[in-house]
Amino acid sequence: MKTTGTPKKDMYAQVTDEIIAMLESGKTSRLTWARSGDGLPRNHMTGTAYQGVNVLLLWAAVATNGYSSDRWLTYKQASEMGGQVRKGEKSVTCVFFKTLDRKSENEGDSTEKTDSVRMIKPFWLFNLDQIDGIEKPQAAAPLKEFQQIDAVENVLIRSGAVIREAGEKAFYHPSTDEIYLPERTRFASEIEFYSVALHELTHWTGAKHRLARDFAKRFGSEAYAFEELIAELGSAFLNAELGFAASMIPNHAGYIESWLKVLKSDKRAIFTAASQASKAHSYIIDLVRCNQKDQQAA
Repeated sequence: MKTTGTPKKDMYAQVTDEIIAMLESGKTSRLTWARSGDGLPRNHMTGTAYQGVNVLLLWAAVATNGYSSDRWLTYKQASEMGGQVRKGEKSVTCVFFKTLDRKSENEGDSTEKTDSVRMIKPFWLFNLDQIDGIEKPQAAAPLKEFQQIDAVENVLIRSGAVIREAGEKAFYHPSTDEIYLPERTRFASEIEFYSVALHELTHWTGAKHRLARDFAKRFGSEAYAFEELIAELGSAFLNAELGFAASMIPNHAGYIESWLKVLKSDKRAIFTAASQASKAHSYIIDLVRCNQKDQQAA
C-alpha cells in the first residue's frame, strides 16, 4: 500500500513569505538591509560570500536575532571545525540552485532527448553566535570616514560611469548614459551621498549594452518599482562590500507597497531581484578591478 508523505515545501513561496514579512514588519519608512560594516555574510570555513536572496535572508536573521557575527556554517562544517551548535538553536534556511539533466523519449520513435531542469534546493546555516568551540574572527578596526569615502570614490571613478553633480534630483538618464546627483554638500551626510550614488550606479548597469535589464513584459506597470528594488539591493550589496552600513533611501520608501504587490503576485520575484542585484554588484566590482589593472599596467 502506497502512503502519502509530507507535502514538499515550495521553497520559492517560503522564502518570498519571509521577505514579505520582513518588509511588512518595518515600523519606520527606512529599512536597513546591512546591519553593520562587517561586509557581506560569509561562510566561515571557506570565506566565500553568499549571494542573491541568501544575503537578504542572513541579514534579516542577524537583525532579528541580534547576532554579532556575519559568519555562518552548516551543522556539518561546524562539527568539522571542532565546534558544536548549541541545543535548541534554530538554523536559517537558505537556497541554492541545481541543474539536472532529464532524459525522455520522443513520441513515435526510440530516440532520446535531454532536458535541463533547474531545481531549487534548501540548505541550513547557523551563525557563529550559535556555535560553541569556534573562535570568532577579530573584528577589524573601524575604517576612518575618509577611508570609507576613498573606497567608494575609487568605485565611482573606475567604473567609467559619467557622473554629474548638478540639479536637485538623483537619477540615471538612459538616453545620454549619464548619472545625475545633487551636489554632495546638499546631502545630510557623506555616507548618504555615496549610498545614493551607488544606487544610481546600479541603475547604470541595467543599460542595454551592459546587463540589459528589462522587466516591462513580466511586471508591467510595476516594472519601474521593481528596478528600484534591484537598485536598492545593489547599493546595499556594494556598501557592504566597501565596509559600511547600507540603508534604504528614505524617499524610496513609497515603493514598498509596489514591491509587496509584486512579491505577493510572483513568488519568484524576490529571487530575480536579488539575483539581478548580485549581477550588478559583481559587474561593477569586476569592472573597477579590470580598469585598475589596466591603469597600473599603462
